Amino acid sequence: MNYSLPAAFVLLAPAAMAQPAEVVPNENLVLDGVPKVPASVAETVGRYTEFRAASFVAWHPAKREMLIATRFGDTAQLHWVKGPGADRRQMTFFTEPVTSAAFPRQDLGYFVFTKDRGGDEFRQVYRFDLGTGAITLVTDGKRSQNALGPFSRKGLMAFGSTSRNGADRDIYVVDPKDPKSLRLLLEVEGGGWGALDFSPDDTKLLVGQYISVVESHLWIVDVATGARRQVTPKDGPKIAWGGGEFSPDGKSAYVTADKDSEFQRLARLDLATGAVTVLTPNIEWDVESFDVSPDGTQVAFVTNENGASVLRFLDTASGKERPAPRLPVGVIGGVAWHENSREVALELSEARSPYDVYTVASGRVERWTESETAGFPAASFATAELIRWPSFDGKTLAGFLYKPAAKWTGRRPVIVSIHGGPEGQDRPDFLGRSNFYTNELGVALIYPNVRGSTGFGKSFVGLDDGVKREDSVKDIGALLDWIATRPDLDAERVMITGGSYGGYMTLASATHFSDRVRCFVDVVGVSNFVTFLENTEAYRRDLRRAEYGDERDPKMRQFLESIAPVNNVERMTRPMFVVAGRNDPRVPASESDQIVAALKQRGVPVWYLIAKDEGHGFKKKRNLDFQFYATVAFVQEHLLK
Repeated sequence: MNYSLPAAFVLLAPAAMAQPAEVVPNENLVLDGVPKVPASVAETVGRYTEFRAASFVAWHPAKREMLIATRFGDTAQLHWVKGPGADRRQMTFFTEPVTSAAFPRQDLGYFVFTKDRGGDEFRQVYRFDLGTGAITLVTDGKRSQNALGPFSRKGLMAFGSTSRNGADRDIYVVDPKDPKSLRLLLEVEGGGWGALDFSPDDTKLLVGQYISVVESHLWIVDVATGARRQVTPKDGPKIAWGGGEFSPDGKSAYVTADKDSEFQRLARLDLATGAVTVLTPNIEWDVESFDVSPDGTQVAFVTNENGASVLRFLDTASGKERPAPRLPVGVIGGVAWHENSREVALELSEARSPYDVYTVASGRVERWTESETAGFPAASFATAELIRWPSFDGKTLAGFLYKPAAKWTGRRPVIVSIHGGPEGQDRPDFLGRSNFYTNELGVALIYPNVRGSTGFGKSFVGLDDGVKREDSVKDIGALLDWIATRPDLDAERVMITGGSYGGYMTLASATHFSDRVRCFVDVVGVSNFVTFLENTEAYRRDLRRAEYGDERDPKMRQFLESIAPVNNVERMTRPMFVVAGRNDPRVPASESDQIVAALKQRGVPVWYLIAKDEGHGFKKKRNLDFQFYATVAFVQEHLLK
């Protein structure tokens, strides 16, 4: 493997043999206040940007072959793999990432995939014909967001789309071989609707309606008429229903639900009576994903246990668990049965290994991909230590600590990285390029799960809702207290960073803890929930109001304005690095624009990096690389000096 710098980066040099001076950003990156990044940074960091990962995408319906997604150029694309350890044959070649695809349930000579433009998330559905390689647009090609959905046994695909008005996610059906067959099946209100599964006789469609992380519903829709019937309770306590797959007889559906529980449990829902049979009553962890074998005899499911994933199998006839092979401690990304009902595919990452694709059959585990780690041995990567600390109200919080390599002694500087969501969770998976901080700079990394994170029960998820928003910021203050108690961590050298909601947490922390934190890196963060809610794309606005509060209510608006980092900028005194994508539909770049302008006005040191061809976080390698080089330079200047 060649570990020289990617060709996308041109290094300035006065003469052919002279030492290059700096890394020049590509034409889509706009820098404001970012100093020149020395070429020496790129030379030191470059190898750490060459890690790869592979994700499972779809089984071929008839052959023991699959599609995966991985990156060999600037973006992740679809690749065909014919067996465990076989070559990865690239199928798509776009400048934009392609990471989702689906086959019909029978071999009809094509698969479908989605792709957006410049990170705008207005994904369109395309058909890829295997015989000719021709690619055909299936959806409208306009400013609409379209998702892949389930296939009927006759080759009809159902999917959600905002095509009608940009705000409501209606349900459509189409035969991808004939895009003109596209028809509106179900007109709805709200952006949280999605198609889940066709009934065994193809006459009914199971549809989910997401309202918030603690409330969702399931509906049955007649495929011929569009008539719908809600099959989950209309009244009573809020319940989050997840998944949704028909049983072989079509009379019930396998689901996850937190009914009468703190956690998502695997259950069977009787579609006529609404009766719920809990299938995992003794597992006090979230069932985070599952898949029913096509013959209906087994359910493969994954539980989230202290952040680590555990693969399990359930025999549907007896209701008892079947033995499952022991996998490395890490994070599993979904499970999917082959149409033969004998083999399950999944993707797995652990602290010392990036995501790769595996299959499990009859207790046997086979590895289909082995992604490159730039030649570094696995033992050189940091491992995840589960940590806990008390917060201001006595609640115990958890997270993961990655310590620097053993060669680094004494109290080590710390980067605290806060996840997005807020309904997310940091898990013990691979650090990727962030191994540079632990290995080469001797920096410890902490990934906290503050209140509002998933994985710890639905009561914990709701602890930051509405006017309790800043309680999660107090959790970071408690973490800073805990860092000060550790003899191996340096409480005088701490940086806080995060993306999306984690970006808000970063900015909010800057208003509260500038006297305790050296610097901050905000990536696509919210600087004011009022302006964020007014400007985020219409299809997701009400979904976010359910979490943050409704800015149209005068009292809530007043509260949100009072905690807005941009309105408390006088309390920010430490250097800030802000990163944004100009096409971001979730957190508009205007959120970053306004905090940068406010910091400049007060004379606070601020670096601003924005990409014209990205959305909610950078996806193109050349952009990611420059972001990383600049971040390393920021860390060296403001955390380590």
